[in-house]
Amino acid sequence: MEETPDILCIGSVLWDVIGRSASHMRQGSDVPGHITRLPGGVALNIAMTFARFGLRPGLLSAVGRDREGNELTEACAQLGCETGYLYRSDDLPTDRYMAVEGANGLIAAIADAHTLERAGARILQPLLDGTLGSVEAPYNGPMALDGNLTETLLDEIARDPAFAAADLRIAPASPGKAERLMPFLRARRGVLYVNLEEAGLLCRTSFDSAPQAAARLVERGAARAVVTNGGDAACDATPEGIVAECPPEVLVTRVTGAGDTFMAAHIVAELGGAGRAEALDRALAAAATYVSGDIPS
Repeated sequence: MEETPDILCIGSVLWDVIGRSASHMRQGSDVPGHITRLPGGVALNIAMTFARFGLRPGLLSAVGRDREGNELTEACAQLGCETGYLYRSDDLPTDRYMAVEGANGLIAAIADAHTLERAGARILQPLLDGTLGSVEAPYNGPMALDGNLTETLLDEIARDPAFAAADLRIAPASPGKAERLMPFLRARRGVLYVNLEEAGLLCRTSFDSAPQAAARLVERGAARAVVTNGGDAACDATPEGIVAECPPEVLVTRVTGAGDTFMAAHIVAELGGAGRAEALDRALAAAATYVSGDIPS
């Protein structure tokens, strides 16, 4: 930890257990396929994409001191992520995520992020004790957050002076956790990265397109909203205007982690000086490459 990371990734760092089949599936399906265990979690997926683009991401999360936690921490370091800021729990197990994917997309998933939730504000200690920042000298770099943090903790981050100088980028982690991002609407802070369903949950309605959803999020208080809609146009909205771009057409071979790849690629593009339209286009291209299976998990 001799150098400050290029970006901080705060949220879930866990093992992804993914079952994939080439068959179409429905409830009760029992089909052949492959089961893999890979380092994952929204914060880590984002961090791994940063590392692939040559950045040095720092992880702030909770990982157990069990065997799975030791293996995960070692894997994160090998992937180019700074693990020295992780909160290592002696009495909580390492979190896990389990998903089943078929030829027709994600069938079901369960995220067990209870250790992260129970660790709470302890994962933020490096941003408060002077290691990375403090109330007197706030961290002023980019910071990616995910909705696996509790709404209480996200609310604290939205209002805490220790985070006032940070470039906050926030993703909900899943539709079931979308409403945890409400504190950032109330505080009018950060960039929200959501899909069409998540935007609808935050606005308590449904939308037909990403531009419609992004504009409504801004009306409800978002400082900036980036909304994706699968193979249809994505949108970046601010009070000053809207930019929309269509993703490339590709054969989809996987979906878990696609949104995280999109978000990271978008941030990398902007850190490199890209304008809003170019950043959106590059993020969509990176996500399309990921879901097509052309880059490794």
